[in-house]
Amino acid sequence: MNRTARPWLAKAIINGLLLGSAALAVLPLLWMLSASLMAPGEASSLPPRLLPAHASLDNYRALFGQAGMGRYLLNSLLVAGAITLLSLACNVAAGYAFAKLRFGGRERLFRGLLGALLIPAQVAMLPLFLLLKYLGLVNSYAGVIAPGMATVFGIFLVRQYARSVPDELLEAARIDGAGELRIFMQIVLPLLRPIVATLAIFSFLTAWNDFMWPLIVLTGQEHYTLPIALASLSREHWQDTELMMAGSVVTVLPVLLLFLAMQRYYLAGLMLGSVKG
Repeated sequence: MNRTARPWLAKAIINGLLLGSAALAVLPLLWMLSASLMAPGEASSLPPRLLPAHASLDNYRALFGQAGMGRYLLNSLLVAGAITLLSLACNVAAGYAFAKLRFGGRERLFRGLLGALLIPAQVAMLPLFLLLKYLGLVNSYAGVIAPGMATVFGIFLVRQYARSVPDELLEAARIDGAGELRIFMQIVLPLLRPIVATLAIFSFLTAWNDFMWPLIVLTGQEHYTLPIALASLSREHWQDTELMMAGSVVTVLPVLLLFLAMQRYYLAGLMLGSVKG
């Protein structure tokens, strides 16, 4: 085979494999959207239909009109948004402190935090639930939000990235008379923007898709988030595939739009983090 044709063939094979993998990943999402527009029972017909015979929004009207999915959507937006904002504030501040501020026991405390990563989350659920019950936070949004305010992974991620900020830049700001808060807000935060966007996506996705902890803490149906509401709806309408697919679209769409809107910063954070180590 001609040597000049080998790079072209290798490129074609790689692109073909990537396109095939992308198609396999996107196809279930496209069928989910298609099934949500079908009439009741149409998605379960044999042979299976890929496209609706007569597309309609009746499943979405039933979802928001009868099942009250609008309330659960607002609950999820409230919980995930609050967890994202609070975790960003705590994780970014703590990560910067571990990376650039000198205080007694800094390294020992950080190693202790890393050791906490070895403890399975399920082990901590019972004592955490009893603590929230003692504080009167069970069946409240605060009970879901409080445990997600700071994470060891978020602190570690910001700390590793913040170590790349030049110490000379911070020392020059201190010599000019800038306080630590001003240095953090006006100098450090703009430099941490890519990793903050990456952490925001991780935090929002984790909070939005969380099922186990809200299921344990929230006992009142009016406080349910979308994953719990969708699971409850599936038990009542387990034969209504089209309605379930409409609920799945409502659950997936917000996080998909968030990722598409912030993918530039997300990819920049991954690239810079890999280069700077």
